[in-house]
Amino acid sequence: MPDQSRTKILAAKVVHAAFEVLHEHGGEMRSRDVITEVEKRVELDEWARGRYQSGSSRWVTFLRFFTIDCAKAGFLVKKAGTWYLTPEGEKAIALGPRALLEEANRKYREWEAEQRSKGPGENDGDSEGSSEAGTPEITMDQIQELANATLERHIASRNPYEFQELVAALLRGMGYFTPFVAPRGKDGGVDVVAYRDPLGTLAPRIEPPRDCRRPNSLRGWDHGTTEQVLSRGTGTSGADGVRVRA
Repeated sequence: MPDQSRTKILAAKVVHAAFEVLHEHGGEMRSRDVITEVEKRVELDEWARGRYQSGSSRWVTFLRFFTIDCAKAGFLVKKAGTWYLTPEGEKAIALGPRALLEEANRKYREWEAEQRSKGPGENDGDSEGSSEAGTPEITMDQIQELANATLERHIASRNPYEFQELVAALLRGMGYFTPFVAPRGKDGGVDVVAYRDPLGTLAPRIEPPRDCRRPNSLRGWDHGTTEQVLSRGTGTSGADGVRVRA
């Protein structure tokens, strides 16, 4: 089938180029940055640059979808919009574009057979299928990347007062109490005060770094990160709790 061959040829080129990009950048890179670099080094014709109704270009969709097999083959790890090249993936680069994709698909079929041999509820619950099943217009990885980018743009667009309200809401959502959120105007450099308990009786007394207000510092922030901040010890202000500074 000519169309299928054309699809596999393009997929093999962009997947192999993505592996090379990851290798050249230490084996770890955000997927959207990988895509940017691949576009610079792979010759893409009008058909490859064509777009689906979703707005995604054909070659990008192929790259995201055909790397599902690579992930199941153990060549690649996709997590929260970042791609990680495994040691097996590093070795697979030497196979060349066509052989790399064929090996990834072979290993995917082995994984799939293993999943089928397991009883109900024993498989890994992954809903993404092999590239053998066809090419969808959008994948879960693409949806997650779009969601992450939308959240980042939303956070970056907040003004300083809106951002401090966002930080306070995040802390409250994590179970902390925020008796003070600075009003507009001079605040002495403190935007939010947060406690572990309603009365603020629990130590330690700390102040996070001044750059904690920057949107980039919220990436990957979770309860564990806050616990690490809280365990740093006594700050200079002498007040119990977390003090988010401007």
